[in-house]
Amino acid sequence: MDFIEHIDQSTVEGLELIAESNQFAIYAVGSQTYLLVQRHEGTPWMALRLSGDGLFRISALLNDTMRHLYRDLASQLSPNHLAEGQHPRRIGGPDDLPHDALIEAADSLP
Repeated sequence: MDFIEHIDQSTVEGLELIAESNQFAIYAVGSQTYLLVQRHEGTPWMALRLSGDGLFRISALLNDTMRHLYRDLASQLSPNHLAEGQHPRRIGGPDDLPHDALIEAADSLP
């Protein structure tokens, strides 16, 4: 594994593009070696050269990291998540009905 702090765009010309997003790309270099290139317009291009084995090992770590991130984010987006200072609300309590409905219900009691 090698970190390449500055990589010229011409370096990747002619390499097989395997995958890309708006800021990253993976190129096949040959001999089961790959380049992960950060292609951000505002910064110099950087790259990480990985062996195929290294790529598999890192992908497993990235999957675990994404699961951690997802669990944390999903728990905050859950309807069961309470904002700071909120208290659990009893379902089926008087707060579930609009105020007018409670008055009508009370008026209809014998």
